[in-house]
Amino acid sequence: MSTLAPSPAGAGQLWSPEEFTARLRAVPAERYHDRHPFNVRMHQGTLTPAELRRWIVNRFHYQRFIPVKDALILAKFDDPALRRSWLRRIQDHDGTTEGEGGIERWLRLGEAAGIDRARLLSGDGVLPGVRLAVDGYVNFCRLRPALEAVAASLTELAAPTLMRTRIAAFERHYPWIGAEGLAYFRARVGQGDRDSTEALALVLTGAAGRRDQEAAVAALRFKCEVLWSLLDALETATAHPAPDTPR
Repeated sequence: MSTLAPSPAGAGQLWSPEEFTARLRAVPAERYHDRHPFNVRMHQGTLTPAELRRWIVNRFHYQRFIPVKDALILAKFDDPALRRSWLRRIQDHDGTTEGEGGIERWLRLGEAAGIDRARLLSGDGVLPGVRLAVDGYVNFCRLRPALEAVAASLTELAAPTLMRTRIAAFERHYPWIGAEGLAYFRARVGQGDRDSTEALALVLTGAAGRRDQEAAVAALRFKCEVLWSLLDALETATAHPAPDTPR
């Protein structure tokens, strides 16, 4: 398969597939944003309605750029079969027709939480730190080799477990958000399992040398830092709100 156009093999002994896989899985196991204090408070049920709505607004800014970064990755592939396969990710978020897809489901989450979809689409209320983190991730996928861009998506390895935890937390602690608002999380359980399996296989076969393997691990670490930074911005806004920001 003409997968990810790896760079020339670098110095250092190539990790076995088992060791490489273990090193990749260790990154989200240690650094995934489920450990961030904001996420911990969300799942413990201690966020106020204003804090939860602020998260929905700011996380949507990340969600709406997922198909953009996937289009940038897709453009790096020289294999039509691989492009067709990756196209599904864009369709998962944009839908194949109006009113479908992950972005639509997130808009419905906002509506279930009392946020007008026009506000979500306007970007009003998106924090500067969130914009900066999302721009950094999109530019990473634009500028870095396909191998690294795909490896960065492997935060999906931890996503299904997070989605299950989040669904249970919302049902228990935030019943004022109707069940129809949780459709995005439910869909991502299966999609995350599928996407992470596919991306992991591409990274394992696409890394030709130790240098590629180390770059893939570093890319995944970078993505974890992006997601952590999003929540840092929200945590700061909670602790030090602007004068007109509801608490």
